[in-house]
Amino acid sequence: MNGIQRHPSHLSRRYLLRMMAGASALAAVGGETIAAAAPLAPTPSKVTPFRVSIPQAALNDLKRRLVATRWPERETVDDWSQGVPLAKAQALIAYWRDHHDWRKFEARLNAFPQFRTQLDGLGIHFLHVKSPHPDALPILLSHGWPGSIVEFLKLIGPLTEPTRYGGRAEDAFHVVIPSLPGFGFSDKPAETGWDVARIAKAWGVLMQRLGYTKWVAQGGDWGSGVTHALGHLRPDGLVAAHVNWPLVFPEKLPEDPTPEEKAAIDAAGRFMNEQYGYFKEQATRPQTIGYALADSPVGQALWIYEKFQAWTDNKGNPEDALSMDEMLDNITLYWLTNTAASSARIYWQNSQGKPSGFSAGRIELPMAATIFPHELYRAPRRWAEAMWPHLLYWGEVDKGGHFAAFEQPALFADELRKAFRTIR
Repeated sequence: MNGIQRHPSHLSRRYLLRMMAGASALAAVGGETIAAAAPLAPTPSKVTPFRVSIPQAALNDLKRRLVATRWPERETVDDWSQGVPLAKAQALIAYWRDHHDWRKFEARLNAFPQFRTQLDGLGIHFLHVKSPHPDALPILLSHGWPGSIVEFLKLIGPLTEPTRYGGRAEDAFHVVIPSLPGFGFSDKPAETGWDVARIAKAWGVLMQRLGYTKWVAQGGDWGSGVTHALGHLRPDGLVAAHVNWPLVFPEKLPEDPTPEEKAAIDAAGRFMNEQYGYFKEQATRPQTIGYALADSPVGQALWIYEKFQAWTDNKGNPEDALSMDEMLDNITLYWLTNTAASSARIYWQNSQGKPSGFSAGRIELPMAATIFPHELYRAPRRWAEAMWPHLLYWGEVDKGGHFAAFEQPALFADELRKAFRTIR
């Protein structure tokens, strides 16, 4: 019996692997106040305190553009199969225009210690929140697209002060959250070369610069790609890593898959068949999509909002998993920093000549993972055991999706405590 007969996604093995080739990008290996998209040029090795202050003119321009929105006609279906339904789109934009408060979010962000430093010639923005517990374990958290540092803000308290959130003092972390190159308040690369391997090298330098001699890493989405790259690189001080999207997909699909393997293969096939358009566009023409999104806040918002619907653990609407304000905090960050094109380029950069598949290959570093039920596909444990000879921890939980830290911060924090408890 061949794959196309066995799998309900109706994708042959050869076709699935060919389509996955493009997605392999994920597996390749003194204070200052700054306005949006105003890059700094810090001196090498200098760490500079940072504070966000968006000009009011930028917020006024955003509202003007939202008021002047020109809408397309309604979709011809009664679901999300053609994209964001018109009614949902108009409700989101009305809320953004009339109710979302960027200044409230800006103040929340500025309540955390933020910094900038130059890594491999690029200015990088990051949060660095130290735990009051002196024996805390440093952890580096890497976000993906269409996420940002916003995904991790609700996680900071439970990680740095676990005794206030049901944890123990010995479970505490010092937290470092960088913005990926081309995202948020990090600089936009003006040259090619910033793939996940180069980012991983930069993150290793960052942790060394901050004085950490023993630390761990975590990531999802592109952050998972960076974290797997860290696993290969093994920079000084890195002792283990955790991901919520393990890139352990077998290069050769099993002839007789277990039910768990079959479910993962089918889910990967559905993703490639039904949701891959955004990936292909950003991996091949990031500049073109950047023009459209950089000029239209509505386009930028709905390009991201669609993923919050498709990839979160919800009952049909993204608001079941994340509040309007949470989603718009993240969306507005993309808009105000004008990072539609620069963030999309991470797909192009990591799609150039990379091997096929969702597999990051064998990793000797102690690795851990937590599987959330609404992930793009749920990797079976035995796939991880085949790729990670030093599997540190494997967790499977009953709620959460692709944006796991954003959706379920308490559950996510508890998983990180369990994952790294044995290596402290």
